[in-house]
Amino acid sequence: MIWQRKAARIQRLQPRKHLKMDRMPSQPALVADALRLLGAPACACDGAGLIIAANDALGMLLGASPLGRALPELFVDAAAQSAEGQLAQALHLGCSWQGALETVRGRMPVLVKSQPLAEGGASFVFADVSAYEQGRETLRTTVLEQRVLIENAPVGILFTQGGRMRSCNPRLAAMAGYTPEELARVAPVDMFSSPQAFIHFMDGAFGAIAQGEVFEKPGQQFRRRDGSLFWCRVRAHLVEPGRREAGTIWIVEDVTEARRAQLEVEALLTNSALAIIFTRHRAIARCNGGFREMFGYPADTPLPATVRSLYGNDAACDAIGDAAFDQFSQGRSYTTEVEMVRADGTPLWVQLIGFQVNPEEPAHGNAWIIEDRTRHKRSEESLRDALLENQAILDSAVLGIAVIEDGHTLHCNRKMEELFGCGAGGISGVSVRSLYPDVDGWQAARTETARDFAAGRVHVSEHRLLRRDGEVFWARLSGRPFDLSNPGGRSVWMVDDVTAQREAAEEVRRARDELEVRVAERTAELAGANALLQDEIVERRQAEARVHHMAYHDSLTGLPNRALLTDRMEQAILAAGRSGSKLAVMFIDLDRFKNINDSLGHLTGDYLLKEVANRLCRAVRASDTVARLGGDEFVVLVPGVHASSECDAVGEKIIAALALPVPVDGHTLHISPSIGICLYPDDGQDVETLMRHADAAMYHAKAAGRNNYQFFEQHINQAAARHFELESNLRTALANGEFEPYYQPIMDMATRRVHALEVLLRWRRPGIGLALPDDFIPILEENGMIVPVGEWVIRRACEQSMAWQRQGLPAVPLAINLSARQFMHRALVDSIRRIVDETGIDPTLVEFEITESALMQHSEQTLEILGQINRMGMRLSIDDFGTGYSSLAYLKRFPVRKIKIDRAFIRELEASSEDRAIVAAVMALANSLQLQVVAEGVETEEQLALLRDFGCQYVQGWLFAKALDSESTRALLAA
Repeated sequence: MIWQRKAARIQRLQPRKHLKMDRMPSQPALVADALRLLGAPACACDGAGLIIAANDALGMLLGASPLGRALPELFVDAAAQSAEGQLAQALHLGCSWQGALETVRGRMPVLVKSQPLAEGGASFVFADVSAYEQGRETLRTTVLEQRVLIENAPVGILFTQGGRMRSCNPRLAAMAGYTPEELARVAPVDMFSSPQAFIHFMDGAFGAIAQGEVFEKPGQQFRRRDGSLFWCRVRAHLVEPGRREAGTIWIVEDVTEARRAQLEVEALLTNSALAIIFTRHRAIARCNGGFREMFGYPADTPLPATVRSLYGNDAACDAIGDAAFDQFSQGRSYTTEVEMVRADGTPLWVQLIGFQVNPEEPAHGNAWIIEDRTRHKRSEESLRDALLENQAILDSAVLGIAVIEDGHTLHCNRKMEELFGCGAGGISGVSVRSLYPDVDGWQAARTETARDFAAGRVHVSEHRLLRRDGEVFWARLSGRPFDLSNPGGRSVWMVDDVTAQREAAEEVRRARDELEVRVAERTAELAGANALLQDEIVERRQAEARVHHMAYHDSLTGLPNRALLTDRMEQAILAAGRSGSKLAVMFIDLDRFKNINDSLGHLTGDYLLKEVANRLCRAVRASDTVARLGGDEFVVLVPGVHASSECDAVGEKIIAALALPVPVDGHTLHISPSIGICLYPDDGQDVETLMRHADAAMYHAKAAGRNNYQFFEQHINQAAARHFELESNLRTALANGEFEPYYQPIMDMATRRVHALEVLLRWRRPGIGLALPDDFIPILEENGMIVPVGEWVIRRACEQSMAWQRQGLPAVPLAINLSARQFMHRALVDSIRRIVDETGIDPTLVEFEITESALMQHSEQTLEILGQINRMGMRLSIDDFGTGYSSLAYLKRFPVRKIKIDRAFIRELEASSEDRAIVAAVMALANSLQLQVVAEGVETEEQLALLRDFGCQYVQGWLFAKALDSESTRALLAA
């Protein structure tokens, strides 16, 4: 061979002092035994480059034993030439190089490491570097994506190194009035209001950064190119922790407008004639100058320790506190008139208005507006004016208030931001047009407002408005101009959500209409009683006809059933035998119909089956028979066939007929068929054989990618046999210990630490490798093995958790999936209780995930099972939420504590406003029901940021980790 000749030439070129290394090792069997101890593919060569020993891993990789082959023959293309050059060097000293092996799976990049043998020759170990190559490409893509994100970031980003600005994004340059190239040449000190400001800022920044901390300053003035100053929020951290020389990343956000708004609010508080205090746990946390002046506390004196000092006695203080708490707990403000005392003990009569700073977070404290009503108490006229003022303050506390000018909001209160679902400052500067769902509604409101303002009237109306998340609600608007002589100028508006009131009125109207309809229907029933008696005989005859029809037809679609199809096939076989023609049997199964049925419900599935039946009847000839066997299986009997090409035409027509979308209840459904075709007499002589062969051909069509047709061939029987073999292997897999649990972490959004571990099942097939759940879980569901396998998964996960805890690792909750068949098994609860008792695990560390479809199949039985599991102290969650029934009526009955948003809504979260609306709605629903939420399938930081804005507590996905084996999971918990 050519490699042997090359090896001989290599031998002749070696120095004579190394001739002893050209000999074949004296103990090849010993070398082979040593190679078997290696976990990676490996072999050994003699001085001529011929392989004298190899381990099983290399043989399985190549598909055959490489003994006797020249080492370069294992490589492909240019890698073979490289291996030939490396071989000579490997005989004398250890070396490594990269190449590509020709394996049973195709070309595989490897890292080759060699060591010379003591008696001549060398050993070679091959490491698979496919993942490394793929990782390099992924890293390149990630770098490009990050560059795009930085270039388009809404905040300024700056990189400095060695005290100089190295690069920045366009946003930072625009903030300062430069281009990025110009800004890079500007000295940092020139960006500050003064050199002293620069020195003070840098001392604080690098003092924190040098200690490995993140530097953050909420307010810092910078100088623009034109000399004007602007305020920014600054955040900085080292590019590489511990290495200041690697550079620093600065995040700069322009907060000039926010700071200006804050100063305006503080000016309002400071200059208000009313006394305003903020309390937390009945202690005065803050007050304005009006309070000190009204109650006699000079600016240089401390405030009273508690609010009790403001009342004449403790009973009065407690009464006010109890009454206010009742109102606050109902989400309302509290208003009263009460006698209080000044610092010198003199009494004063005040109107006290209190409300929570943040109703959703009572711990943030309360705000109190105090008006001195002592003089008004003495005069009825002054009292009436004070009541009007108090009413205005009360309205301000419970309604949204905004100041409008030139069609834009200038300022608004927190209630207005809550009504529109915005954060602090989210309404300021927004166009009024954007608060309406359509142009017509906005234009109508403008016209009505202009008419009332011009007439000097306060405008009051109800319109549909639009929240930030896309939800539309009804609001009552009340507005008036600041200056009645200038109706087109600045105006003040109060907004109240009246959606609930309108819905209640609509319900009353609907109930009244329904009652009227029922009365009319009952009257018609009584009037038609005699006619019904006359029609009874006719109905009985029709019932007999229907019974006969039901015996031979499908009750849902009206198509012939299996009994009638069998009869017609027998007749068609006899006719084809007499005429010498052929007939075709086309077995049709709808692809992924079960997903539609489970996610959208049986009513939608039944509607889709009837639509498929109608389309099949229209696609074939009148002489052909379309039958439904049950479920989503149909059969088309085509007699009078002369050639298989005629079946091709029928198959194409059926595929085309079912390809058109089916609109159902706002959904657009797409369905495709897998068709198996067999011919009489070529593929069978009787009904049973023809049906069996057509069914086998249909499964072959599914394996070929679905939405196609396949003719029966003998090798299809072999495929069926392989399926049977797979099912047989699964029946022994549990006893042979071939199943293995994997764990995927569920992360806490707030801490980015592991919150729980979802337990996933893998099957390690002997001689084949790891099988994913989609390959074998459906078979386990079909043959019932899912029940014992599911019980094994629960026990194994609990035992593993206890083992980790004994090793000193933190106790992390386990999220274990329950299938529909496993969940409805009568022994499930007893099995779970026995496992918990035997393993000793804390029941609160076990959480079961059940799909919506499994929950809704048997509601009462489901409620009982969930109640038993919940009483044992275990948690329950709904998996794939939003893809099944999503019945809120059932959801509130079940003792679930957590819902998992399906990955289908997370995948396009950044690009799809519909998905964002769905996720926001699920979050709102979960918060109202006090449920925790886990978002599945999180793969990008952008998705994570959106979920954080929606208030999602927990996330899971490849952004954090894929499913890990037990050892990798232990390392994750230890870290």
